[in-house]
Order: sequence, then structure tokens, then C-alpha cells
Amino acid sequence: MEKNRRIRLIVAVVTVLAALIVLYYFLQPIVNLFTYKLLGLNSDSHLGVSINFFFYDTIKILILLFLISSLMGVVNAYFPIDRLRNYLTTKKLYGLQYFFASFFGAITPFCSCSSIPLFIGFVKGGIPLGVTFSFLITSPLVNEVAVAMFLGLFGLKATLIYAGSGILMGIVGGYILGKFKLERYLSDWVKQIQANSEKESEAWQGEKTPFIDRLPYIIKDGWDIVRKVLVYVLIGIGIGAAMHGYVPENFFAQYLSADKWYAVPLAVILGVPMYANAAGIVPVIQVFVAKGVPLGTAIAFMMAVVGLSFPEATLLKKVMTWKLIGIFFGTITLFIIALGYLFNIVL
Repeated sequence: MEKNRRIRLIVAVVTVLAALIVLYYFLQPIVNLFTYKLLGLNSDSHLGVSINFFFYDTIKILILLFLISSLMGVVNAYFPIDRLRNYLTTKKLYGLQYFFASFFGAITPFCSCSSIPLFIGFVKGGIPLGVTFSFLITSPLVNEVAVAMFLGLFGLKATLIYAGSGILMGIVGGYILGKFKLERYLSDWVKQIQANSEKESEAWQGEKTPFIDRLPYIIKDGWDIVRKVLVYVLIGIGIGAAMHGYVPENFFAQYLSADKWYAVPLAVILGVPMYANAAGIVPVIQVFVAKGVPLGTAIAFMMAVVGLSFPEATLLKKVMTWKLIGIFFGTITLFIIALGYLFNIVL
């Protein structure tokens, strides 16, 4: 009887995970069908684009959040978190931990809001905050799809500078933010998650509980995290959907076309209210450049859109205080402005 119960539980879990993974990869066609066929919205209308964007990103992020939270629950159950944290904070890795986190961010195809679940997972797992910032900085800025599109539109030199600078920004930004010792500015909710993770890890390590008996608790914790951040996800994606559907491209191009000294910081300021992933904004950058916007200014705008969006700040509010969000955004803003000026010189 006990064996049959475990088998049914394993089958149920595998089925649910497989369904979530399949849903994730086939999500866009499903959302398109729902939005444009069942709801009858026009795919060329502002409302249709905004509603489609809202449903797609909301479902995608919730799936990611559950899967990653559950995965970190497995990690917490079998790997001593205190040892991992002590290793990353006491061993002389000569900055490689920041490089690996930034590089991992570059090869994961996530937008800024999709990166938040992994950020929560890293913090929950006891990874130092500076290292998690390296991932959070680079993940939305660089991914393989955007790199391929950049290569086709702007050539090898611009692509290497764009990708390399995004990874370097993650390394340097994570290192600097890590030196500030900002853990005290994490939200109480995250601190509680960290405390619970350490207690759970110690409990699991102290007893030989079969994985099948731990699994229901791991899944429950994953759903609890999804439930507690759901409102923030809905608000953040709602803001992004409105910006995505209703802000016209020409509005920005006309103010960035002149090669003025203030064009780069203005591009960053104008990019913050918008929301898109790197692959989605690259075609917009092509339009900007074709209309006379310097490439460095256009890249600065792109980095602000994908890495400093209002929706990202809304989601981060669940895991950070406003002071930490301000420090994070301020640091990255300065980096992006500096890179924009540099790009205009070398490109």
C-alpha cells in the first residue's frame, strides 16, 4: 500500500511538472488563441497587444516562480546551505563567483521580471547578495536570442561590445553592491524565507528522510511563494502591458535623434517606464538607429528598458526595501549612462 502511494505521488508530480514545462514552451500560441480568437481582440490594436502581453508574461512568470522555488527547495533539502554560503564568502575565488553568476545570467533567456524568481531562489539558497545581483543585472540585458538578432542587424563589433559590456556590468555591479553589505535592506519576507530555509536544511540534514516524504513539503513551499508574490506579479505585469501596448515608438525616436550631450541620460530616463525583453526591443533599436539615433544612445535606451523597468521595481518590492531598490537602480543607471557614452565613441 505504501509503495503504491509513493508511486502515485511520483507520477502525479512528474505529470504536473511535465504539464507546466509543456505549457511554458507552448504558451505563446495558446495565449494568442485565447486573446485573438476566443476573446475576439484585434492583434493590431493597443488593447489586444496589451491583454496578450499581460496573460503571457503573468502565466510564464508564475510557472517559472513555482518551478524554481521548488527546485531550490530540493537544493535546500539535500545541500547544507551554510556550507555553500560560507564557501562563497570565505574562499578566495578571485571574483570568479561574480563572473559565473553574470555569465549564467547572459545564457538564460529571461526578461527582468522573469529573472526575479531565480533571484528569490538564489537568496533563499543562501547565495551572497552581491553574487545574486550579478545575475539579476546581466540576465535581462543579454541573452542568446538578442545576441543573434544584434549580430544580424548591427554586425560583429557592435554585438561583441554589447554582450561583453552586459556581462562586465553584471560582474562589476555585483561586486560593488556586494561590498556595500546591503543584506539588511532585504524585505522581512525574504529574511524569513532565509531563516526557514536554514532551519529546514538543518532538519533534513539531521535525519534520513526519503525524498518522497519531503516532496509534498517542498511543493507546498513553492506554492506558498507563488501565492505571496502573486499581487506584485499582477501589478508589475499590468504596468508593463500598458506600456508595451500604448507607448508609440516614434514618441521616443523624435527626442533621441539629435546627437546632443544629454541624449544618453535622456534615453535612459525615457526607457525606464517601458517594459520588454532584450529580444523584443532589438527591432525597436534598429528603427531608432535608422531614424538617426546614435547606436550608443539606442543601446543605453534598450538597457534601461530591459534592466530598469517600473514593473521590475514593483516585483522587487516584495524582496527588497525601497532603499535597496533605489541603490540598485541608481548604480545600474550610472553604469548604463557611462556605457552609452562609451558606445557612441567606439561604435
